[in-house]
Amino acid sequence: MAPLPGAELVQRPLQLYRYLLRCCRQLPTKGIQEHYKHAVRQSFRVHSDEDNPERIQQIIKRAIEDADWIMNKLRVGAEELPGQPPPSSRSP
Repeated sequence: MAPLPGAELVQRPLQLYRYLLRCCRQLPTKGIQEHYKHAVRQSFRVHSDEDNPERIQQIIKRAIEDADWIMNKLRVGAEELPGQPPPSSRSP
């Protein structure tokens, strides 16, 4: 399962960049959002000179997998915070 709908449509680096920034908006706190936005921007700069299409697709696949892992980890962590009602009893 991907963090946001549309992950399967990401084919180019700029699409990945936008997708990952949208994922950052889903994170629970402003501090965490800023941390991951910074990481996305840095990674984009580091790989900006990559021109091998196979390597680019590897990077895209791995970045989406990593985003999925982070989003799931933070969702589970947020559900286990003390002092909050269980997820099933929270209002939408």
